[in-house]
Amino acid sequence: MSTHRLNHLGAWPDLPFFTTDWPRIEAALHAEQRQILPPAPLIFRALEQVQPDAVRVVILGQDPYPTPGHAHGLAFSAEADVCPLPRSLGNIFKEMQGDIGGCPPNADLSFWADQGVLLLNTVLTVPAGEAKGHDKLGWQILTRQILDRLADQPRAYLLWGAGAHKTAQGVDASANLKIETAHPSPLSARRGFFGSRPFSRVNGWLQARGARAINWANPPETS
Repeated sequence: MSTHRLNHLGAWPDLPFFTTDWPRIEAALHAEQRQILPPAPLIFRALEQVQPDAVRVVILGQDPYPTPGHAHGLAFSAEADVCPLPRSLGNIFKEMQGDIGGCPPNADLSFWADQGVLLLNTVLTVPAGEAKGHDKLGWQILTRQILDRLADQPRAYLLWGAGAHKTAQGVDASANLKIETAHPSPLSARRGFFGSRPFSRVNGWLQARGARAINWANPPETS
């Protein structure tokens, strides 16, 4: 990915990461012999789609889907035609059905981002077929800086999995809504993700603060 893509990120390139760490990570990605997911133009899509001041909710996951054709730069999301759903997303939809009685019609969660939901992974890239294969590249530096940048006002945080919990240790639970659960993957969803009711809890918190709820289940129709 060429550095000119940073021009698409609005205010985010002000973070120190893009000066001190991105050149090293970019060089490592260029040297990588394996297929990298998501495709290079989509690595920073979550940041491109939601600017810092527009973030109302942060959903923090682990790393992108390692299955080619799934990851498209928004954590847990995939293109609308991906079927069957990625297994973690299937569990997210199952929890949503139990929580609010509905779920989106397909895998594309970009309409959440349009409402100020930052769909962020702790690690932004993965080699195809190797989950956590880029855990040591240093992406967590960026994720922590993003969370520090968002500490300027109260926000809701859904932290799914041990990596998200560790990276977000500095998020103040007294100032923000901070919901930490197991990851929704098939390996861990039954260890605390199912039954956590994250979607109704976020909306209740937002509405109690006089803010509009997130429309989790019904993407707007496009002509």
